[in-house]
Amino acid sequence: MSVENFKSINLKCNPEKAIELREQFTGIIPGYHMNKKHWNTVLINDDVTDKHLFELIHQSYQLVFNVLPKKIKDGISIG
Repeated sequence: MSVENFKSINLKCNPEKAIELREQFTGIIPGYHMNKKHWNTVLINDDVTDKHLFELIHQSYQLVFNVLPKKIKDGISIG
C-alpha cells in the first residue's frame, strides 16, 4: 500500500449515520473487512468532497478517541 496513492479509507461512524451516508453517496460503502454496523469505506476521488471527507475523518477520530481509557487519552494531544 502506498500512503501517497491510496483509493479508500475506513472510517468509524455511528450506525444510523453510517446508513444515511451510504444512501447519500455512491463513494461510501459498508466498511471493507470491518464491522459494517460501525465502519464505512470511503472511496477517494468519488462523490465525497474533500471537505466532507475531512469532516468524516474528524468524526471517526473522535468516536475512537472517546472510548479510549483515560490513561491513554492523557498521553495523546489532540488539536
